[in-house]
Amino acid sequence: MLSYQHAYHAGNFADVHKHLTLHAVIDHLLRKKSPITYIDTHAGRGLYPLDAAETTRLQEYREGVAPLWSARETREGGTLLVEWLTALAAAQPDPRRLTHYPGSPWWMGQRLRAQDQQWLFELHPGEHEHLSQQPFPAAVQRIHGDGLKGLRERLPVRTPRLCVLIDPSYERKEEYLEVAETVLAAMRKARHAVVLVWYPLLPAGRHRELLESLRDGGLRKVWYGEFSRRTPAQEERGMYGSGMLVVNPPWGLDERLAEAMAPVVARLGSPGSYRSGWWVEE
Repeated sequence: MLSYQHAYHAGNFADVHKHLTLHAVIDHLLRKKSPITYIDTHAGRGLYPLDAAETTRLQEYREGVAPLWSARETREGGTLLVEWLTALAAAQPDPRRLTHYPGSPWWMGQRLRAQDQQWLFELHPGEHEHLSQQPFPAAVQRIHGDGLKGLRERLPVRTPRLCVLIDPSYERKEEYLEVAETVLAAMRKARHAVVLVWYPLLPAGRHRELLESLRDGGLRKVWYGEFSRRTPAQEERGMYGSGMLVVNPPWGLDERLAEAMAPVVARLGSPGSYRSGWWVEE
């Protein structure tokens, strides 16, 4: 199934949660000079004009990034949120106005160093065409193909460090187990990898199948954070929250995100909550 296009949802509350987490992880990785390979298994378009036909149809950014943008001068939420909003301003043609929302390829690529490389997988032909038109550095490979399969086939990488983002649409219920199987396979080939997995919180609770499969697979040193805008009872069909799981998380990630997410919850949640924790403390 290739019907999903993220442009309809660009800049929503799940994007905020996902990209804040990614930004914090990259912060930590950049403390060392050794090369990094970044892999994005579901890259999308890379950059989303908020006046595009798809984005204006649902305007989910109005209950996502927009309230945070209007409050960026208050410097709430500590260093991480302020730095994230500063980076977001750099993605705008006019840094005073929010007119575009960058996808995960941009959040990775805008901090790419000369020694790093980035692989972007996108299976949807239309989305890949948009991605191919983005002005990324030469070190960025754009691959039209299945990102889960591509990740398994390309491991291990030559760089000493690896950061992977797995962010599918979960339109098919089978994707939850496919993601779990891919993560477990990837960790067998690259035990040192930092792997981020986004998952939706839906009333059906299918994300539990993903999490339980990863636990049963024997993963250790796993951290998760979940941002709920509503309770499952308040959202009969749609997504009520966003989850992020990080394998081999950087030290201090939980504290930094807890501080950054507090004002996010206050501005975007209704009633809203954020919780995080470790599967195994080491």
